[in-house]
Amino acid sequence: MAGAHIGETEPFEWLDPATWTDLVHGRSSILFAVLAGVSIALMTGRSAVPERERLPDIRLRLIGRGAVIFVIGLALEMLNTPIAVILTLYGLLYVAVIPFLRWRPWQLLLGAGVLALAAPALLAFLAAVMLHPYGAGIGFVLYGSYPITVWMALLLGGLALGRMRVDRLRTAVIALVVGVVLAVVGYGLGVVGQATGVTGSLEGGSSYAADGSSEVWSAPSGWDGYPQALAGTDPLHALVTAVLAVEPHSGGTAEILGSGGLALAVIALCLLLSRPLRWPLLPLGALGSMPLSAYSAHVVSIVLVAGPGGFFSSNPFWGLTAVGLLLVTTLWSMFFGRGPLERLVGRGAAAMAAIPTSPVITGHRLES
Repeated sequence: MAGAHIGETEPFEWLDPATWTDLVHGRSSILFAVLAGVSIALMTGRSAVPERERLPDIRLRLIGRGAVIFVIGLALEMLNTPIAVILTLYGLLYVAVIPFLRWRPWQLLLGAGVLALAAPALLAFLAAVMLHPYGAGIGFVLYGSYPITVWMALLLGGLALGRMRVDRLRTAVIALVVGVVLAVVGYGLGVVGQATGVTGSLEGGSSYAADGSSEVWSAPSGWDGYPQALAGTDPLHALVTAVLAVEPHSGGTAEILGSGGLALAVIALCLLLSRPLRWPLLPLGALGSMPLSAYSAHVVSIVLVAGPGGFFSSNPFWGLTAVGLLLVTTLWSMFFGRGPLERLVGRGAAAMAAIPTSPVITGHRLES
């Protein structure tokens, strides 16, 4: 995340290792989304779906967590950094996942697959047919930097992984193989798109060409101008673009499969390496136990260095941020346990699920 925000990177080329740092763009947030799904699985029953009796409490706790995360996201956005803060959408995802809590892993994977394959094309087609509508709601949920259909696909995939006993060696090996296959398929589709000159983004209001230029389409005043405007948006081209788009934050099927597969492979490698390298990897475990606090501290550090509305990029500061976060979170974990914002989120969840006490009248006595 820090590298994606402040790192100085060059366009990725397979044969030039100096450009491999470009992989942080887009893929770090996708890894974040898949891990969110795993975390929700662990907190709602691990490998077993939650019992129906527990659902009301679980639902309220997820709503509480989502609300606190949403507010923290708003606070970070108010700092006016150039970062597209993902936490506001994350708060929404904690609520959106509620209907899927009792789904079996195969159902979750099926839902994730349908969203990954169909949702980007459908959103792009609708945007073209409706001449790139814009509004606060759809701009935030459907056509912004983090379309909820994309992130729900990744979240459901992570939830399925969490339900499959991630503590087992067999699960990690299968996840690694599946992740590599998905990455090959997704980035293969992206290569096809780039070779044919089809690239783009699902963000509303613009149509992106292969050279990176964009054209903003203006809505006509009525039905008279609609045919010409519709020809300009080219719904069929928008649909194909949405399938083959692989660029970071493009929201295309190729990006979901490719970067989602890479995220799955990274998680699987971490599971495999954490067995023989448990002690050396403890600092990473400490950082991973408080991602919300670390993310927020990183955003605040940018404001402290550059000022409100300021921007800078620096690989040394990226390195300093990474080392500093590893050190601080390890010490915090040793002496205080849970991260400060993680505690706040936990309290929000507990407060939402708390059963209020009320006076009960029994006969002529008032009991509480």
